Amino acid sequence: MASFKITGGVKLSGEITPQGAKNEALQILCAVLLTPETVTIHKVPNIVDVVKLIDLLSDLGVEVTQIGEESYEFKAQNINLDFFGTEAYTKKAASLRGSIMLLGPLLSRFGKAMIPKPGGDKIGRRRLDTHFIGFEKLGAKFLFDSKSSYYHIDASSLKGAYIHLDEASVTGTANVVMAACMAEGKTTIYNAACEPYLQQLCKMLNRMGAKITGIGSNLLYIEGVEKLKGTEHTMLPDMIEIGSFIGLAAMTQSEITIKNVGLEHLGIIPDTFKRLGIKMEFRGDDIFIPAQTNYQIETFIDGSIMTIADAIWPGFTPDLLSIVLVVATQAKGTVLVHQKMFESRLFFVDKLIDMGAQIILCDPHRATVIGLNRQINLRGISMTSPDIRAGVSLLIAALSADGESTIHNVEQIDRGYQNIDTRLKALGAKIERID
Repeated sequence: MASFKITGGVKLSGEITPQGAKNEALQILCAVLLTPETVTIHKVPNIVDVVKLIDLLSDLGVEVTQIGEESYEFKAQNINLDFFGTEAYTKKAASLRGSIMLLGPLLSRFGKAMIPKPGGDKIGRRRLDTHFIGFEKLGAKFLFDSKSSYYHIDASSLKGAYIHLDEASVTGTANVVMAACMAEGKTTIYNAACEPYLQQLCKMLNRMGAKITGIGSNLLYIEGVEKLKGTEHTMLPDMIEIGSFIGLAAMTQSEITIKNVGLEHLGIIPDTFKRLGIKMEFRGDDIFIPAQTNYQIETFIDGSIMTIADAIWPGFTPDLLSIVLVVATQAKGTVLVHQKMFESRLFFVDKLIDMGAQIILCDPHRATVIGLNRQINLRGISMTSPDIRAGVSLLIAALSADGESTIHNVEQIDRGYQNIDTRLKALGAKIERID
């Protein structure tokens, strides 16, 4: 288990470029299974979860060729469906939650699939019902074997249907969209997720020959086609990294320029951080964060305490609530952070309290942060990263704290952030990886 050793209290400076979007990558990579032709993908992030998925695709028979530092060609011409029953497949697919999105393409093109119950972050209960209800309405039949924890799915005759999703799940929507692309007839998906990642997937599928309309809304129409062809696609910048870097600049009183952010795809992320008092300038497609000694949390118009809550897109992404919480610890003012979508993503706040933050954990979903306004600095401690997002939040806290901190289990951070220690060093951070 690797660790980061961090000496905090150092002001950073310079430019940093976000990686390709992890959450988009997991969908787009699975979509290469929809065609036997070559699919070229750019801005593929070099992070653990993505590398695992590429490895799994290769084991399934996909020809994978790296043609650049962040570019790959995929050709799913000779897929080995027998690999599904192997111990190697079980182990690899079970360790990667994103492997669930292999199902839609496999059902669409081959009419059958099987997959072990996927793994992933320990951030609460994430149901797979949305995926399977959607597949069932398209005509698929599935069986969950509780002894082997395997899902067996027969989709030999998929037909278009009206599907009202029980929740606007991004991965659920992506899976059903991919399954419906080559189903017979017309599919309507209501309460669809409409995140930029999903929009990117739908646009890519249309370039491959799919017929999807309503992109960007929660109502999608899909006319089934007989086959899909190859295409070329470039990932969006990772909005979670961008938000993390905004928080990093504020907490460390640093002047940082975030390059090539894809500003039109960030939604209310910049405005949410502005509500915490963080100043920023938009320079073309870059965000410039000036060094700030102090920043003040806004209140509502009636003077009541600001609440920042997550919501389905175009609301504020739950993946950045932990960053908001950390940033608020050194702001002037008070904010209520409300994590609605997951029940245990706030359980890292005890580490921040140990560092000297003033936080009241109201319940598993809500925390009130009373900003210290830099009257008292956080202090370095030893801690363990529980998941990707909490891990990088603790990293930001450690970089701003007095003294030395150690963060264990940084493999969790590596799952979502590409070479984060090397990139932070380039900004002047004092961080060392200990294997």
